[in-house]
Amino acid sequence: MSAAVGASQLRIRRMGEVDLDEVYEVERSAYDYPWSRGIFEDCLRVPYECEVLEENGRIVGYTVMSLAAGEAHLLNLCLAPDVHGRGLGRLLLDHVVGVAESRGANVIFLEVRPSNQRAVQLYLRAGFRRLGVRPDYYRASVGREDALVLARRF
Repeated sequence: MSAAVGASQLRIRRMGEVDLDEVYEVERSAYDYPWSRGIFEDCLRVPYECEVLEENGRIVGYTVMSLAAGEAHLLNLCLAPDVHGRGLGRLLLDHVVGVAESRGANVIFLEVRPSNQRAVQLYLRAGFRRLGVRPDYYRASVGREDALVLARRF
């Protein structure tokens, strides 16, 4: 998928091994407890649905999603901090939801930190509903943080 936004050229495409250094830099810039580069390598090997969002040739975001037995699980949706607030998160989310639905998923699940209110609001506005909580799911600066479990049915 390609689109022009203002003077920017945006493109969503499959992630490849050649992208991993750039993807890992986005991950490290966005999270206090990032995935390792090895996790991304494993996701490509499985293979999960891994895609990147490029703006003018620079990777500014990505998604990682598993698909099986009519269910999708959004494992990671991330944007570089310097592009927040421009609607690119919604663009990526709408794209990955469309991929899940087109591949026969009936539902898409995800976990999100309650402290990440920007992401929580993005998902709720996109039609996700809260299913429950996974206690102590995420690492935190002190102890652990719960995860909200959200889902959207098609």
